[in-house]
Amino acid sequence: MTETDNLKLIDSPENFINRELSWLEFNKRVLKEAKDREVKLFERLKFLAITASNLDEFFMVRVASLKDMVSAGYTKEDISGLTPKKQLEEIALRSHEFMDMQYHIYNRSLRPALSKAGLRIITQHEKLSESETVYLDNYFKEAIYPVLTPMAVDASRPFPLISSKSLNIAALIRKKEGSWYKLKSGKQKNKKKGAYKGYAGEGLDFAVVKVPSVLPRVIEIPQKYSSKAEKSLIFLEELIEKHIDMLFLNYDVIAMHPFRIMRNAELDLDEEDAADLLEEIKKGLKNRRWGETIRLDVQKGIDKRLLKILKKELELGSNDIYYIKGALDLRALMEVYKLEGFDEFKNKVYKPAPVKMLSNEEDIFTNIKKSDILLSHPYQSFDYVTEFVRVAAYDKDVLAIKQTLYRVSGNSPIIAALEKAAEQGKQVTVLVELKARFDEENNINWAIKLEKAGCHVIYGLLGLKVHSKITLVLRKEESRIREYVHLATGNYNDSTAKLYTDFGMFTCRQDIGQDAIAVFNMLSGYSKPQGFNKLIVAPIWMKKAFIGMIETLTDESLKGKEMRIIAKMNSLSDKEIILALYKASMAGVRIDLIVRGICCLRPGIKGVSDNIKVRSIIGNFLEHARVFYFKTEEKEYIYLGSADWMHRNLEKRVEIVFPVEDENIKSEIKHYLDLQLNDNVKSHILDCEGEYKKVKHRGRDKICAQSILSKEAWESV
Repeated sequence: MTETDNLKLIDSPENFINRELSWLEFNKRVLKEAKDREVKLFERLKFLAITASNLDEFFMVRVASLKDMVSAGYTKEDISGLTPKKQLEEIALRSHEFMDMQYHIYNRSLRPALSKAGLRIITQHEKLSESETVYLDNYFKEAIYPVLTPMAVDASRPFPLISSKSLNIAALIRKKEGSWYKLKSGKQKNKKKGAYKGYAGEGLDFAVVKVPSVLPRVIEIPQKYSSKAEKSLIFLEELIEKHIDMLFLNYDVIAMHPFRIMRNAELDLDEEDAADLLEEIKKGLKNRRWGETIRLDVQKGIDKRLLKILKKELELGSNDIYYIKGALDLRALMEVYKLEGFDEFKNKVYKPAPVKMLSNEEDIFTNIKKSDILLSHPYQSFDYVTEFVRVAAYDKDVLAIKQTLYRVSGNSPIIAALEKAAEQGKQVTVLVELKARFDEENNINWAIKLEKAGCHVIYGLLGLKVHSKITLVLRKEESRIREYVHLATGNYNDSTAKLYTDFGMFTCRQDIGQDAIAVFNMLSGYSKPQGFNKLIVAPIWMKKAFIGMIETLTDESLKGKEMRIIAKMNSLSDKEIILALYKASMAGVRIDLIVRGICCLRPGIKGVSDNIKVRSIIGNFLEHARVFYFKTEEKEYIYLGSADWMHRNLEKRVEIVFPVEDENIKSEIKHYLDLQLNDNVKSHILDCEGEYKKVKHRGRDKICAQSILSKEAWESV
């Protein structure tokens, strides 16, 4: 078979899975954790809340983008053969099914289980005891009522702007008998003499009450006021609904129902013509809250007249409306998860272990000079990364610190250390990526703060996102300046480092140090390196390098040699990479892919991807590390980095992948991959139909990679 015949065989839409539908499958895997009775009850609540948050972002970004394509008349098919319009139809079908599954799990499984565990969630129609009623009445009057602002809609007051993700209550109201109506002319006229129809017809008016986001969504009733033995709580909107008459004196409330909308959250930036990227993004953030409406959530049984008004004013089609059986916005379950007194129903909080090679009397620079040091988060402490920057800030021999920041925590110790470094007279250069989605405002604030402290701040690059994770410390030692480098697969965020699985590596290898200098010169000026000693950098060099490695193993396999690829990442969607993997599979290369989220590759296709297996691990920690392992008969190559095998990472971002050359670290990473490939507790296997099936451990010892790695981290101290 010729190369052309091979390409015809593999480059066919049926050999690829649509990116958006693959993402929905990922969120379904997270939902399975909420359904799994082997998972502790409150952890199940947490997973359900995560699926709700995930779905919101998916709609605001991915669905919004597809809607923009349809509006623009874009009809090109994706790699799986679906047009944007067809993708939206499939997404709507599956999203409706998904949300039904969410509420089925919540109503039929979790709420009854919570009740058994001693937690009662009160609904609007539930009868309360006298003491509970008195407490909630007083709480509403004192803590909620003053904050509420009902917004009437009539001829003089247009439909209000409803911000994205806000929870609101829509109401139909009617003036009580004998009251006066204000007509369009502003004159008063008695109902008996006039023909007032009202905004909603039938003599009804329409109003909206925003559920204040500044107040807690979950309200606990103190035990002394409750007649029940268990802890009781009520959602904020339920309490507002119970007392809504107080907001409409002289009116009868005919119908009321909560609703929630999603808006397009993509920032429409004109980077080419923007004189000031910072100001352009600030302007875009203001507009984000008022983008096109793309989804409406309402409770099942909503009054048809209310729904008609919402549908018309928000300009939505029938597929964009989601009918909910229960409380809207299940993200609120994260507040329930944080309630005190239910520790037995939660996983014990894991404390990251210290790293033996850094737990001695010597300073961090001396330890790095001995050998490369691997950090495995969250199993091992992220504090060493913060300490690296903090020590560098005060070290009299350190001349400069350079770092890229994509997402940092709200009270970042890294930022504080960089500020101190600038105050100490060090040359500090920080690239703060202002286009990090949903962190733009946070990053703008940090960038301004760093600049005021005396740091040289780079506000991202034109047309590219800087997603690489690298810190460079330049230190004067004896007769030369030595480069100390930290490279990582995850962000410089001390909060997410406790929740995401990532790798970081300290090194002072001169070849990597020189590459780090070249990277920052490229980011801060007009320097374009001809190449790098060790680092693989996107968008210019990385894709070619990965395809080259895959092709080398393909050629060797065709000669009868045993070749092996293991790749772990968040997402796999780049067509050229997938085609290269298909060719490698056809040549006999054994390929294992550990892909947490999107996977557009279809494994197990006869004659195409027989030698490829794909698994996804959904556990207590979010799998986030990127690891690439290539094995020939003579040698093993291992790379870690910030990039997924996606078009955006390989061609639209500045990413860094770095080699692991220390043999001890190689052994650690191979052990890590081996555990993940043998996990039979949290693994899901992708079949050729695009369905994921959870691995069953019946009759075998349980192997949970995350649990074992947590235990081993402390055993190694």
